[in-house]
Formats: sequence, structure tokens, C-alpha cells
Amino acid sequence: MVETLAMSQPMVSFREPLTRQEMDILHFLNHSAVTEPLRADFRDFLRTGRPTPLIAFDIRYPTVKVERTLTKILESFPTLPIERIEIAGTSGCEFFRGTALVETGAGTQRVQFEWNCRWKAEQLGWSDYFGFPDQARAAREHGYDCFVRWEEEALGASTAA
Repeated sequence: MVETLAMSQPMVSFREPLTRQEMDILHFLNHSAVTEPLRADFRDFLRTGRPTPLIAFDIRYPTVKVERTLTKILESFPTLPIERIEIAGTSGCEFFRGTALVETGAGTQRVQFEWNCRWKAEQLGWSDYFGFPDQARAAREHGYDCFVRWEEEALGASTAA
């Protein structure tokens, strides 16, 4: 959200502070070799939370879970000139699992993934008031870093049209 503050001096614009999620994805995006068209689509995705021509996913997926998966892709492939990303998955309360296709001009990487905040909470020994794994805390404090499964496979020639 951008607001404008009127003062006796010229107008000053400011934005609410970035969330940890936004800082993570922007850090990895700024240090990645993704193509400029995909970089522009990342900005569109971060602004709207919706699929773009180069970042494809089902609109029903929770945006935060897609963002965590995109962040992990950027972290995992920092030198890859990625042109397009397609995510297909299933989302539940504590998980998001599925397949990501990471396309470049030279080929495609397929990633089988599962993000699971309950698993992360169990690994850290975190329990909530009722004694259950504190998955909300794990998701909040570890963001994209709750992947229990991340298996990469090169598929060869690009499937992009």
C-alpha cells in the first residue's frame, strides 16, 4: 500500500515495510539470472498475486504458497536464465505439494516439491498451547524454508512454445 503524506515540504511517498516473504523473494530475484521478461512478470505477480504469462499456476492456489515455491526456485537456480515457470500442485492447511517446471531456452528442469510447515515445526520441536506442532510459527518464522521435499530432474529440450 502506498500512501502520500502532506507536509509543509514537498509531498513524501512511502510504502509499508516489506514483509520477510517479500524480502526473501526480492533478494533472490535481484541475484538471479532470470530473463528480463520473466523478471517483469515476477514484479507483476508480486503486485497482484495472480498468474502471469510467464508464471503459470492455478488461480485457486494460495498466493503465499506460490510465492514460497517461486522463492525456492530462485534460490535453487540462481545462475539459470529462466524464461518461464509453471506450478501444478495441491494445497492443504499445512502443505503445498506438486510439480514445478522451470524452463530455459536450453531445456526444462522438473521439480517435485512439498512445502510443509507442520514438518518444520516437528523438526524444530515447536509445539503450540495445545501440544500440537506449531505450524503457524514455523510458517511465519521460516517462510519458504519449510520444504521437506525438493527433487530436481533435468528433462532436456525446452517444452516452451
